[in-house]
Amino acid sequence: MAAQFPEQRLFFSTSRIEGEGVDPIDALALRPALLARYRDLAQLRHDYPLVLVASGPQAGIVRSLSGSIDEMLREVAPRGSEGERLRRHVLRLEREIRKLVAAGRAGTLLDVWGEAASRVGSPGDPSAEDVLRAVGEKLNLDGEVVDCNAAGVPRVLTHFWQAEHSRKGRAFRATSERLIARLSDILRAAYLHSAAGQRPDALRASVGGADREQFDFDEMSKLVSRRAPKDELSPSRRKRIEWALATLAGQPFHPDPRRVGRPDAPATYAFAFDNCAAAAEAFRARLPELALVVKALAVAELEADGRYVEAKDDPFFEHFDESALSADDLALFPDYLVCIPPERNDAPENAMLMDMLSSGLPAKVLVVTSDLHEEAAIGAGHFAFGVRSARLANTATGLGGVYVVQTTSANLPALRERVRKGFAHRGAALFSIYTGAAAPAGELPSYLMAAAALEARAFPAFAYDPHAGDNQAARFVLADNPQADADWPTMTLEYADENQQRVAEPVAFSYPDFVLCDRRHARHFARVPRERWNPSMIPAADWMARDPKTLGDLVPYVLAVDADDVLQRVIVDQRVMQAAIRCRTLWHRLQEQGGIHNSHAERLLACERAAWEAQRQRETAEHAAASAVQGTVAVTASAVAAPAPGEAAAAEAPARSPDEAWIETSRCPSCNECQLINDKVFVYNENKQAYITDVRLGTYRQLVEAAESCQVSIIHPGKPWNPKEPGLPELLERAKPFL
Repeated sequence: MAAQFPEQRLFFSTSRIEGEGVDPIDALALRPALLARYRDLAQLRHDYPLVLVASGPQAGIVRSLSGSIDEMLREVAPRGSEGERLRRHVLRLEREIRKLVAAGRAGTLLDVWGEAASRVGSPGDPSAEDVLRAVGEKLNLDGEVVDCNAAGVPRVLTHFWQAEHSRKGRAFRATSERLIARLSDILRAAYLHSAAGQRPDALRASVGGADREQFDFDEMSKLVSRRAPKDELSPSRRKRIEWALATLAGQPFHPDPRRVGRPDAPATYAFAFDNCAAAAEAFRARLPELALVVKALAVAELEADGRYVEAKDDPFFEHFDESALSADDLALFPDYLVCIPPERNDAPENAMLMDMLSSGLPAKVLVVTSDLHEEAAIGAGHFAFGVRSARLANTATGLGGVYVVQTTSANLPALRERVRKGFAHRGAALFSIYTGAAAPAGELPSYLMAAAALEARAFPAFAYDPHAGDNQAARFVLADNPQADADWPTMTLEYADENQQRVAEPVAFSYPDFVLCDRRHARHFARVPRERWNPSMIPAADWMARDPKTLGDLVPYVLAVDADDVLQRVIVDQRVMQAAIRCRTLWHRLQEQGGIHNSHAERLLACERAAWEAQRQRETAEHAAASAVQGTVAVTASAVAAPAPGEAAAAEAPARSPDEAWIETSRCPSCNECQLINDKVFVYNENKQAYITDVRLGTYRQLVEAAESCQVSIIHPGKPWNPKEPGLPELLERAKPFL
């Protein structure tokens, strides 16, 4: 069959379109068939737009517009026709808000809500707009509205960072203001008890109310100042307290919002950057001053409690500098936010990203990826998929204490709680997010591109929390990936065939489907007319699932629809399929990290199963032997005539030469021990049971070692095929029990 359509095999191997039967797709506006129903994204209720709540009891959180409207309607929409009418109006308004935001409308939810209400208000029902505005007030929710695009992702993460920044600021100021008040009280009390504090003018200032004129403060001063010390605070203690007060009052890390903008307000630091080098430099430059503030806090605590002992504490604080700072000290101060623009991911100023994350610098880094399709750095013309971007977050999980979240912008609302926890994490955190914003204008919306990347395993979602537990199962989570136990998610595609009959078939959404979404890579695909569909064309997911040795001339394809929603088969070239296999390999590694299809667990389970099976066979044999000793004397004629089940099976099994190497495949427990020795000689069949392919692909020593390691003794090594192999006498002796 493949010989009848050589042009298809030629395209697969070379990406060249020659002859009839393979057509370029550049002008066909194709998209994966499973995305056919999502032509108008504004009509689809999904998590976007998002509302960044800035005030009220929910300040600092991120809400989905659709979810918030659903909650509100459950409360305010009555049952019956009147409630249904209100729901229809509100859902129309929600669609209008989604259109406005997608078109670039910015602002707060209440502003956009009001504009949308005026648009959907019916001229025949003047009260509709007023009703919708009133319903908007029932939301009890306001904040900036953001869409799923390249600009929206940094805004969402900055919102989380600002919320944590504000929380830290409030906690720090509460502590510092308490200490400032107590130290001020100490100075005030010392002043009142001193000679200066007991002068007539000082006494007059200390007495308030209408009774002030009834006192003779000159006489009072003479009476109380006879034994008053000049200053009851030692010079060293007064200097220490005044230094701590000045340091805490003028610290630039957590400014007092009440003083911001005033002429007497101290200078403050910025903590948001767009590159790693600037953030690291700012952190290093500020460390000495940060150490002084930490020192002032510690001195103030001791002085406020009267526990400062100069003989013990002076030597310690004299040498206190940035080298003495602990993780607890750094946690009191703002984290550094680094939002790296997509076009600067590989810039020199960001080359130190991994070093910065591993150094303990309290940085929250956002790496936005807009394009996963790259040409390989080595080998011109070879297609690759975002190697750096797709592996960055997984690499960061090996740094130890770094909190990591990888996801796409479409999936960001589902993981927003994990993202929020990342900003509350004590230490460094990395957020790697794919936006899908690099596709040319007129292609799929960013939301669908990002969702397709997640579905196709091109950019899987996962979270790593180093403080979540003491094992990998607690720390690493494959978060919100569809059908996470499969290579590719499978969905049902429904369509009408050429006879207008309804057809429903399962279709996998794999990496080639994701590449098809981007018209820039149309050269890697070719449409095949229906009259040239043939059995040599198989779905790309099935092609990847086969043993490469059995592929022969088979050509992979994906299902697509054109602008008229006509179903097409599109064959995929070898370059994209190679990238798809690499994508699947990385997905398998993530699955293992997440505890799905874990090879160590499966191997242990197989070994336990093999041991159990061997024990069961021994017990059966022992029971049979005991029964034979105690058995009946009389044996029926039918029992004599009929062989035992084991004997029957042995009679049916073909006789094998003791010189032949073979495996009792039907008894294989799939423990993988033999494959670990040589996976070319020992392979699995479709039931994942081992058999021998060609002994010449290995050595006789490997056959003997596999026989010795097999827990159910089903490997028979036979005789060596290479008489010149070293150590044969010893190996033949070891092989005797298994022949």
